[in-house]
Amino acid sequence: MMYKQLKSLFVLVFLLTPYASCYGATMLAIDDGYTVAERFERYSQTHPNITWPTMTFSQGQQLMSDVRYRQIGDRELHLDVFLPSEPLSKEKPTRNKSALSPAIMFIHGGGWRSGNKSHFYPMANKLAQLGYVVVLPEYRLSAEAQYPAGLIDINHAIIWVKEHARRLQIDINRVAIGGGSSGGQMAALLGATTSTELFKQGLSTKDTSVQAIIDLDGVLDFTSSLALANENKKGEHSVAALWLGGTFEQVPERWHEASAASHINALTPAMLVISSGQLRYTAGKEDVFNQLKKFAIPHEYVEFKQAFHTFWLFDPFMTQTVGRIDQFLKRYMPDKKVTEVE
Repeated sequence: MMYKQLKSLFVLVFLLTPYASCYGATMLAIDDGYTVAERFERYSQTHPNITWPTMTFSQGQQLMSDVRYRQIGDRELHLDVFLPSEPLSKEKPTRNKSALSPAIMFIHGGGWRSGNKSHFYPMANKLAQLGYVVVLPEYRLSAEAQYPAGLIDINHAIIWVKEHARRLQIDINRVAIGGGSSGGQMAALLGATTSTELFKQGLSTKDTSVQAIIDLDGVLDFTSSLALANENKKGEHSVAALWLGGTFEQVPERWHEASAASHINALTPAMLVISSGQLRYTAGKEDVFNQLKKFAIPHEYVEFKQAFHTFWLFDPFMTQTVGRIDQFLKRYMPDKKVTEVE
């Protein structure tokens, strides 16, 4: 606790000094309470078999780090891109430049208030080695800007990916969106609203469509009794209320609008929900799946028995999660033929 207090104090003092302006710094509220280290320390007590995530890169694999995809005044938003590599040999020393890859955008969790895109690095690395381009965007958190700012940011990131598809060798007809916890909630909501005008301020003429949704322990209906019992439990101090700008009693229409369950339609893409087994985190899943079934939209549910909430951060769950995602996308987002990039 003392370290975190000193860290916050250092950041605040730095930003209040003349040196901050010299570096073009923008003052931002930071909540660093959700980190991989904190989760590992907590969960290794009850799950001693989990291992710290490490990354080993394949030959030819590349990472594009902190690429700016949006600027709002002086505020820059960045994303990281993990590019796949192909098996190399003396006969084939470079990647096939004509081949297009499917893409997955993962939204980090942290209660809409904290977290970092780097949390998905190990999973992104494994998926890139399976042939995916993986994009990890930064977005504005609730301490900086409340709902729906972060959702609009992610739609900008989707558009950036499509506008740079040729450079990144992405098949624009095979783009998935996913996320963990609050990021999973956002991914499901954005995937379900691509055919609407929601979260597209200034983007109505742009294509934000995706072909699959990957929800890792993300709430699907804020207004369900299970979600309200947990997400609304602390009233105005709940992380959902801090993001949505009020409790369910204060802004019920916003809690309804922010629920993927409120927007399922015939154009909603295939959906994979992977659960820790703690059902509060996927509240609304039954209703969403019933609606998807009505529209004959593919959907699958995977549940890890007795797992902890952020299971995707550590092995063995991380590798198992990657396998399930790969199987799902190969089934419902197949490479029918090479798609020409516009």
